[in-house]
Amino acid sequence: MSRSASDPVPAGPPARFAVVANPENRRAALFADAVRAAGLPAPRIVPWERVLRSGGAEFAPDEIVRLDSPGENTDVDRLVRDMPDPTRVEGSARWYRRFVRAVRGLRGGVRLDDPGELAVLFDKRLCHAALAAADVPVPWSPTSGPDAVPVSGWDDVRAAMREHRMPRLFVKLAHGSSASGVLAVESSGRGRIRATTSVELAADGSLFNSLKVRRYEREQDIAAVVDALAPDGLHLERWLPKASQAGRAADLRVVVVAGRATHAVVRTSASPLTNLHLGGRRGDLDAVRDAVEAAGGRWTDVLAVCERAAACFPRTLCVGVDLLPAVGWRRFAVGEVNAFGDLLPRLTGLPGSGAEGLDTYAAQVTAALRHARPGTASAPSTGQWCLGRHADEEHHAQHPPCAEHHRHHQHRTGTTHVSA
Repeated sequence: MSRSASDPVPAGPPARFAVVANPENRRAALFADAVRAAGLPAPRIVPWERVLRSGGAEFAPDEIVRLDSPGENTDVDRLVRDMPDPTRVEGSARWYRRFVRAVRGLRGGVRLDDPGELAVLFDKRLCHAALAAADVPVPWSPTSGPDAVPVSGWDDVRAAMREHRMPRLFVKLAHGSSASGVLAVESSGRGRIRATTSVELAADGSLFNSLKVRRYEREQDIAAVVDALAPDGLHLERWLPKASQAGRAADLRVVVVAGRATHAVVRTSASPLTNLHLGGRRGDLDAVRDAVEAAGGRWTDVLAVCERAAACFPRTLCVGVDLLPAVGWRRFAVGEVNAFGDLLPRLTGLPGSGAEGLDTYAAQVTAALRHARPGTASAPSTGQWCLGRHADEEHHAQHPPCAEHHRHHQHRTGTTHVSA
């Protein structure tokens, strides 16, 4: 029988939550509000700064442990990147190593996030390869999978563009987030080239994150940016021409909780970068549904693509999937899967998702109480929440977890066709 967020929570002793977070951050406050709204005590907040300085943290066996983003805190950023200015782009490889080490140092409790899966989610090359191996549609990439090529600088990017006939591509930091270090590169047959990015190149060669999206049209400037990013690791993807809404490029952020697509928002932009903090705007989700159906597709199939992507990470309760609609709204590909992609304030659940009337945090609290609550039949014996054991069995029989799914499919990239 299918269960929804409105179903009764199993009886038992009151659940206790703990959150590894930056205490002052609104993410921690929003999740704490959701926990209290469920009639539970406020969660214990374990600061990231303490975890990083001490090399880990201990949790009681009955604590349900959530990890939240370590971002937007200058002291924490300095601990993980060793950069004097938090707006600097460089240092993401160091951030990745220290973040993964800190996560592996957390001990006890019932975890809603898995250290191994987080290590994949925060490496775009590994994440892309996992999705492609499971037959989840993704843009083609020369930097992931068994035939991945290293990229040590702009010369390698140029070579990949020629060899693989990629006049338009995205260059991404392997361990970046929030569009940091992302360049949308396009070239013409006449030798002209330009890159759209939020990276600001200083006179001394340093790179800074900016809220202003800019274009570089001199190849020497583009090369300088890419060469400075390369030591932290680069991921390349073919540029998928996206569908538009009201004349603006459009994509979707879909939040998947316990294997179900529960929340979705359309992001539109006049530039290739749709991130809301870079000038992107929320679009019309109803219009997207209408466009999909007018093209002969089904909205449920669109959401199923996101659920298949999330199923690649069965021991992580919640992920945010960036879904790229191709021109015409008939084909879709997964751009990225985000471990901390649930910050969508005041957005309530999709009709039929089981999270109607709930924001992303309330949906996660409800799912955690049902699937990971200590002392109930559905609680894991290993201290780790797992989709394959605790999520809606009826629903996921139709969309098997990634690890099982990829055994029966060949590695492929591209887009998936949704049809009636």
